[in-house]
Amino acid sequence: MRFASYEHQHRPGVAVLEEDGTLFPLPGVSSLTALLGETGGLPGLLDAGASALDALPGPHVSQVRLLPPVQPTAVRDFVTFEEHVEGVRRSVEGTGGVPEQWYAAPTFYFTNPHAIYGPFDGIPVPPGSAVLDFELEVAAVIGREGRDLSPAQARDHIVGYTVFNDWSARDLQSAEMKVGLGPCKGKDTATTLGPYLVTADELEPYRDAEGFLRLALRAEINGESVGDDLLSHMSWTFEEMTAYASRGTLVRPGDVLGSGTCGNGGCLAELWGVRGEQTPPPLKPGDTVTLTVEGIGTLTNTVVPGAELVPLPAGRRRDRQRP
Repeated sequence: MRFASYEHQHRPGVAVLEEDGTLFPLPGVSSLTALLGETGGLPGLLDAGASALDALPGPHVSQVRLLPPVQPTAVRDFVTFEEHVEGVRRSVEGTGGVPEQWYAAPTFYFTNPHAIYGPFDGIPVPPGSAVLDFELEVAAVIGREGRDLSPAQARDHIVGYTVFNDWSARDLQSAEMKVGLGPCKGKDTATTLGPYLVTADELEPYRDAEGFLRLALRAEINGESVGDDLLSHMSWTFEEMTAYASRGTLVRPGDVLGSGTCGNGGCLAELWGVRGEQTPPPLKPGDTVTLTVEGIGTLTNTVVPGAELVPLPAGRRRDRQRP
């Protein structure tokens, strides 16, 4: 099934999407994240969807504003594509190759759950940035609470998948990562999710013998193709990533786990690292980024002007006198 979160006549709703674009609303449900907490996993969500399909149809998807399918409780963004690591290290850090430590675990960072945009929303330029980039990813959405899961157990905790665009201010990212705490404001302004939550069972036909989802990925800027890859080029499965995320802590319904950016043009920074120049150039207001994932759908977002930078003083150098 495909679940859509939407706004119609100024009211939020959640619905099952049929192939012809008809929405079948879930009565009394305005938050898919809240529904995930109530249904307790994929079987309960499918039951709720089946009940909606037995009721009256609602508007056509073309008549509503699509919202992010979930408002995440937490967002972990992994980095699971070797090709992306190689290219971006050359572009952002000025070095090449893949660190040997990268292969030890599916590393992630936490990004901002309060900066989630819908599949057709305008994306503001981060204040102070002149080097905006997109990142083509797929996200798993957690539907059941779990802790210290094995990869086999984790499969029952993934309720579905959605397309994930990790917008990145590369100039801010490059500067702040010299402090050694990872990306901060460089990744803090916007993440796009959508267009729908596609339930995990619907993507099972794409699963290969190793457990990876063989989905075609494509990125375009202003209608011109800039990259394509396969999701199965990940070095860890989503079940392995979920198990790692749950190690020593909880994953909860509504948590989002990004795959990390695919290779072969899944972002501009990778291309810049490979080519040694900023071609194509950084994104600017008016540019439209279109990301398509086989079996899930398409995000189409246009960059818009952002807020003016509010200046702050540099950190004070102290003489460190002691009492």
